[in-house]
Amino acid sequence: MMRVLIIGLLAGLFTVTSVAADRAAYVDLARKGWNYQLRTTMLGRDMSIPIHIHGRDLAGASLCVVGEKPHPKSLETIDAFRALSRHVFGKPIPMRYAGYDASGCGSGRTVILRLYSGHPPNQALSADLGWMNQIYQLGLPRERFYTASSPAMAQTFFGRRGRATHIMVKQPAMNNPGRLERAFYKSILVEELFQSFTFGMDILIFDRAAPFQSKLQETPLNVQRFAWESRDFMRALLASNPGGLCAFDVFMMHAVAQTQVDQTIEPGFIEYIDREYETLLAQATATMTDDRFSAIVEPLCLRAPI
Repeated sequence: MMRVLIIGLLAGLFTVTSVAADRAAYVDLARKGWNYQLRTTMLGRDMSIPIHIHGRDLAGASLCVVGEKPHPKSLETIDAFRALSRHVFGKPIPMRYAGYDASGCGSGRTVILRLYSGHPPNQALSADLGWMNQIYQLGLPRERFYTASSPAMAQTFFGRRGRATHIMVKQPAMNNPGRLERAFYKSILVEELFQSFTFGMDILIFDRAAPFQSKLQETPLNVQRFAWESRDFMRALLASNPGGLCAFDVFMMHAVAQTQVDQTIEPGFIEYIDREYETLLAQATATMTDDRFSAIVEPLCLRAPI
């Protein structure tokens, strides 16, 4: 009887310790991922423009697709993310295709998503940002030419007429992409959507043997010698972080949606996560098992199988 009681006490102690460790890990990740610092490296930008950062600011914003029409696999990823966002934030993300020119997107609360295959459309990227600069008064240098630094990139700017977000993501060129291509293009698209709609930032993880807990985590790689279309490049990038959204990422979406802090970069946001950990975890656990989002979540937080 005493032996059974001791075993029970030890098991209870182990459970409490594990929960405390998980809470500490989540709080630490949140502190790293929602600690945005404004980049001041863009020469000539008007730094007097006020900035307000809250991961919920784009809840319910429309998604305007320009460039190529979405590939069926791209559309599958986008629609799953839109469904997840509506579930968490309680607001739909309307989507439409506006053709090749971003000026067709209008000037409301809109995220511009430029899709392309093949070489990056740097001229179109420059035109997009130039138009956004004019409409939202972003204070960017005029007549600047921009180039893509990776196959998927997202940029958010704060202007005198509001916040503007631009995403540019490479998508499949072939009608029936293979397993590697499907995993790669889904991975880069869902990452940019998640970061743009929550304001989570990259978290570098240097230990290649350490397990992942978030899509935000990345193992630094040197892939400059590979062409973006090459299978070596795709494999390398897929190995650098999880293939879909992890439980922590969904947890943070719920946290961003419900917190009452003014900005999600302030200490009060981290305090909220620590205080409401059990509630948020229960919500995230239920969301992760919803079949509507299975196309973009990775319950085990593993690298994409390739």
